[in-house]
Amino acid sequence: MGYIEELRKLVGNRPLILVGAVCIMVDDKNRIFLQQRRFPEGKWGLPGGLMELGESTEDTARREVYEETGLKVGKLNLVGVHSGRTLTVAENGDQFYVVTIAYYTKDYEGTMKIDLKESIKFEYFNVNELPNNLVGSHRKMINDYLSLVNLNDWPYLLINRDHKCPETKPITA
Repeated sequence: MGYIEELRKLVGNRPLILVGAVCIMVDDKNRIFLQQRRFPEGKWGLPGGLMELGESTEDTARREVYEETGLKVGKLNLVGVHSGRTLTVAENGDQFYVVTIAYYTKDYEGTMKIDLKESIKFEYFNVNELPNNLVGSHRKMINDYLSLVNLNDWPYLLINRDHKCPETKPITA
């Protein structure tokens, strides 16, 4: 049993603050790897998940990519730390706020295999062809990644650059 499951035994479905990590995986054609998720059903997102006790966020990103795809990630590069006011409610009713550390990499290898408990399918997307039903916070992380890389390497437009997800709404008095 993992840390989150043990914690949930103590607090039930009450809101928690959890730490997670995602990985923006880029192939040699500068396409971004996405998984179509089981939850939220049918949404596209980056591979990633929640931290276990004793892990670094880099460990979390690597473990989650491996568990969800069968691919082993090498060097990770920090994109940013993302948090916000959005309360997430899991399929089982668990409530949480998440602090997500986003990384990017081109350094991964292995044979891709799908975990049908978590994913419907995998696909690489050009940045100007990202699916509309992409997790909003993940779109923000991808845009943050694109602003970090040398845009001369990207013959694409930044799509939905002005997209505002709940995590990025300005706080007003």
